[in-house]
Amino acid sequence: MNWQTTLKEIGTMAKAASYKMAKASTSQKNEALKLMAQALVENHNVIMEANKLDLENAKAMGISGAKLERLTLSEKVMKEMIAGIEEVIKLPDPVGEITKMWIRPNGLKVGRMRIPLGVIAIIYESRPNVTIDASILCIKAGNAVILRGGSEAFHSNKALCDIIRSSLEKAGLPADAVQVVPTTDRSAVLELLKMEDQVDVVIPRGGEELIRFVAEHARMPVLKHYKGVCHIYVDNDADLEKAEKICFNAKVQRPSVCNAMETLLVHRDVAETFLPRMAEVFRSAGVELRGCDRTRKIIDCAEATEEDWYAEYLDLILAIKIVDSMEEAIDHIHHYGSNHTEAIVTEDYRKSWRFLEEVQSSLVLVNASTRLNDGYQLGLGAEIGISTSKLHAFGPMGLEELTTTKFIAIGNGQLRS
Repeated sequence: MNWQTTLKEIGTMAKAASYKMAKASTSQKNEALKLMAQALVENHNVIMEANKLDLENAKAMGISGAKLERLTLSEKVMKEMIAGIEEVIKLPDPVGEITKMWIRPNGLKVGRMRIPLGVIAIIYESRPNVTIDASILCIKAGNAVILRGGSEAFHSNKALCDIIRSSLEKAGLPADAVQVVPTTDRSAVLELLKMEDQVDVVIPRGGEELIRFVAEHARMPVLKHYKGVCHIYVDNDADLEKAEKICFNAKVQRPSVCNAMETLLVHRDVAETFLPRMAEVFRSAGVELRGCDRTRKIIDCAEATEEDWYAEYLDLILAIKIVDSMEEAIDHIHHYGSNHTEAIVTEDYRKSWRFLEEVQSSLVLVNASTRLNDGYQLGLGAEIGISTSKLHAFGPMGLEELTTTKFIAIGNGQLRS
């Protein structure tokens, strides 16, 4: 089959649908989302059967561990998808918003109006819930989307896409606003990345290898993050009981995701008190610890190498470093971090604000788990991904990040002299 022709047809249909989506009313878009939430409940068994088939195929291919977990549509994930839809329905529609307006000396009124990005291509691995998350945000923000999920989730993605397209049609919107690339052939990804005339922006979601591949070959703008090397710094003015709970949650609650803590930085003044307690809690959860020389004098753990400070483990492995000051912790984050998520645990108000101001990651937290860097947790509804590029979005990408602004000008006969 000629995938180049097939994809060009998909792109042409998506572009046409994007113009219709751009002028769709808020009530129409919300109606499509309501129908989608209902259809997820009504077609629960169909979705689960499709996901079961994907899981069986994945196990046969030797896929296991974190990747298998991300592929699974559990009851919890299904409920989260529906909750995400309901949350997005409640959010204000960004399309058409005038973000600012000013008047020039000649009386010309100049402003900026929020508009959809157009056609967005999403290339992602494993997680079939991304099919829903990406679609609902693109729909509400007035975009069309072309979805290319991993081959391991092909049946799950198709089942979910059928539900989305049916809901769009019932709401009087173009079904082609959401399309799935109908093949697992990898060459189709390369063809998709060449379609700068049909696709306005591409968003890859998955491992570092996938994201670098997309960034290297795409002819259109890419919103991306390569990896999440997330840090928590436990200050000498920290509440250590609070710090223990935060650090445990950040590492153990779901270690296979990009906002899990990978490196723990501890001030030397509290290290001898905090680390033995923390190490015991971590070991009870099966966490493998790797520490600097000073850490290894306090707790029994493996030696951390230079590579460990750069590592995104996505597993129950944690690197630990003792630092002499908050400044040293910030320097470590700047050198080894990935601009994803960092947190400080401290009761010192001034230190907390210095940390917020000086650390330049997409989310910086005080006295809270790095696991909170998530669109739903931050009130964006669902998210389409987390960007660690400062253009055009930085951090979790919700509705506003799927729009841009155009200039508008209102005059009364003004001319340029």
